[in-house]
Amino acid sequence: MFDIQGTLVSLELVERFFCCDLDTCLGACCIEGDAGAPLTEDERKKIEEILPDIWDDLLPRAQQEIKENGVAYHDPEGELVTQIIDGKNCVFTCYEPGGLCSCAIEKAYRAGKIDFRKPISCYLYPVRIKEFSTFTAVNYNRWKICKCAEVLGRKEGIRVYQFLKQPLIDRFGQEWYDELVANCELYIKQYLSD
Repeated sequence: MFDIQGTLVSLELVERFFCCDLDTCLGACCIEGDAGAPLTEDERKKIEEILPDIWDDLLPRAQQEIKENGVAYHDPEGELVTQIIDGKNCVFTCYEPGGLCSCAIEKAYRAGKIDFRKPISCYLYPVRIKEFSTFTAVNYNRWKICKCAEVLGRKEGIRVYQFLKQPLIDRFGQEWYDELVANCELYIKQYLSD
């Protein structure tokens, strides 16, 4: 692990390759799993604030779920997560032609309707952040539905930390990311070069 400014970063961010392949997976991460996407309390409030701007892009069942239970709930581990339907689909999932899943929040952001891209847990995926009392853990979350992203990442030569450059900067800052890059480059030179 790398120790960067109070965070412990898994070596998998440098050892693994990753590049989302939406043409193959069709955004399966938005509709698979047993809980919604992790949220902070501030993100929950922000989503409630922007809900009118994304409402019309939500599926009718998602609208009903939000009306009845709100935008988020606490999962069995006590984490605040986005509400889901059918036991797996994020309520903010919308569908594009060809069956591609997309995020209604990010769709509105890209259209300039709102200033909130999406929850940081989604933006950082496949990295997951876990806060502890004395440090923050930054780990790679390997999931079978992202196998095509690992294959494409290897083909393109894009490592996890490179693929997630902007989300990592947004979450931790440019100085933190620059230090991560320096550590990764040194690690590659020492341990991963042929």
